[in-house]
Amino acid sequence: MIASERFERAAVLGVAMAEETRRLLRQHVVVGAVADDGTVGVDVPYPDAAVLLTVLDVAAECFGEHDRQAALTTVLALAGLDEESQLNRQPG
Repeated sequence: MIASERFERAAVLGVAMAEETRRLLRQHVVVGAVADDGTVGVDVPYPDAAVLLTVLDVAAECFGEHDRQAALTTVLALAGLDEESQLNRQPG
């Protein structure tokens, strides 16, 4: 496998992991859980929490972030989180 093919596969995997992170967060978001500053609290139960923590730890190391919150911001940006994001909509 040539280097460009490896990078392409790694990029596809990274975006897939970002999308899965966004899906898990969306699944557990609670309507009305928005603080005055716009922060959204999401309580993610086990086993999904273990998956998210592992993804965020790996992302923090890959992106040179100092904590999981910074890694989460980067991962959600990679997943294309914006005003039109599905994460902003409630299921159903």
